[in-house]
Amino acid sequence: MKRRIVMSMLAGATLLASSLLGASPAQSADGASAAQSSEVPPEFGTDWHDPITAAPPIAAPSGRSCQVTVAEAQFRDFTPYRGSYTPPHGCGDRWSKVVLRMDGKVKGRQYDRLGHLSIGGVEVFRTSTPEPSPDGIEWSVEKDVTRYSDTLRRGQDVEMLIGNVVDDTYTGVIDVKVTLTFYTGREAAAVTPDRVLTLQDGTLTTPRNSERIVAEVYATGSGGGCEEFWYLSAPDPAPYSCKAAGGPYREVQIKVDGRLAGIAAPFPHVWTGGWSNPFLWYVIPGPRAFDVKPIEYDLTPFAGILNDGRRHRVEVSVLGVPEGQSGWSAPVNVLVWQDAKSVHVTGGLTAHRVGDLANSSTYTPGSEHRVDTEGGHRLTVSGYVDTSHGRVATTVRRSLTNDSAHRWTDGENLDALDATWTDDQSVTVDGRGPARTTRTQRTYTMDGSITIGAGDRLRTVLTLGDRAAVVATQDGRRTAWSRLDDTVEGDASWTLNVPRDQRHAVGTTSERYRSYGSSGCYDRSLTTVQGMLTEDRGGC
Repeated sequence: MKRRIVMSMLAGATLLASSLLGASPAQSADGASAAQSSEVPPEFGTDWHDPITAAPPIAAPSGRSCQVTVAEAQFRDFTPYRGSYTPPHGCGDRWSKVVLRMDGKVKGRQYDRLGHLSIGGVEVFRTSTPEPSPDGIEWSVEKDVTRYSDTLRRGQDVEMLIGNVVDDTYTGVIDVKVTLTFYTGREAAAVTPDRVLTLQDGTLTTPRNSERIVAEVYATGSGGGCEEFWYLSAPDPAPYSCKAAGGPYREVQIKVDGRLAGIAAPFPHVWTGGWSNPFLWYVIPGPRAFDVKPIEYDLTPFAGILNDGRRHRVEVSVLGVPEGQSGWSAPVNVLVWQDAKSVHVTGGLTAHRVGDLANSSTYTPGSEHRVDTEGGHRLTVSGYVDTSHGRVATTVRRSLTNDSAHRWTDGENLDALDATWTDDQSVTVDGRGPARTTRTQRTYTMDGSITIGAGDRLRTVLTLGDRAAVVATQDGRRTAWSRLDDTVEGDASWTLNVPRDQRHAVGTTSERYRSYGSSGCYDRSLTTVQGMLTEDRGGC
């Protein structure tokens, strides 16, 4: 069974995102209690629980709030919605929090789709959609967009697209409404970037008094082709349907004037039709499927170079993609903090060390074909800026690893992967006061298999992990810390090549989302069986 037939349930589009609204523990999204085992049907029917995740809802500050509708549209094709945004009246222009919310509904038959929303050219939201039941589903997604306050203080053009195809077979029209809620109460206004910039023809011109610069890149492999499943790519001479000369190693790079400025491991997204099995994801999506988080690159060491008032070329590329092959989207925003007491902040780059790229994919033939991959890369960049409050030096260190074992049989009726990615970054700022370091260690895991057995029965067993550990220190003493562990596990099967009502699909999916640290803890677990929510448990 070839990948193009079995694996890809996602037709192309472009995208961005957020955090799916979670219900309070012990209740479903619509307030109903979790189903008892006696209520669970023997197989999937024509309706199931609305999509839900275990992630915490975004906390709303107390006090006054104002709401603005940004977009309201029905997506049937690849025609974008275009409108305008006007800042809220009665809530000022300094907000403690700004929350974007998308409410969606769809019914009938439809693939998962990718979508994006931009305001004033700044991409503020990127998401994928759930696949609907014949009877229809509704879902809501929230994202904290406070960091884009500079963009939101002025009237802007709005563009939104969730690329879709509607015909006699794929009947689902995606109906969405997007709002922004601005909070301004007793809490102090949030500290946000002074400017939010986008690239102009691949170039960037920063304000001359910039003292901190961070680029964010919403990188997604998508579009229904092999780069949607880049982590399964196999080198020649391996007899596999998705090929890449260097194997599955991917790295998202950002360059400034041709010089490597940042490296990162892409997150291995699994959309809601992924791994050949939408029955895994009808209710509980994989990590970040509805919350496509941007990769962040601290470009502050380059501030002294960027602050000369000229245009500088900024390029984002994905290392490992076969030449001429499309499938990646990587829009860029640049967040800038300015020194209000300086007209021109000068500085320089003091160190730039690029480690050797390690990338080995070894093919072993046999009754089970196998590709073992080991990859990694390191980058250290240091620079300084001379500000109104003295010289500030910034050092960014980042190291990446990827280890995976990919097994499959002829015809790909068995297709299995066990993979781990790590992305370890430290940023040290040394200037006025003691040196401060923030270290962020990210780990992504994927362990699963697809098998096609007798009677064209397809089974997918998959575990996905999204973990992060953050430690902040000052003069070597820990000042703050946090841990995140979002794990989704699923086991589902269905019959291929038969009408929908003869698939006899069954499946169990669970998610546990845990976050804890110096600011508190959160722990929630969900389980669904045949699309019914059977567990919703919370507590620390």
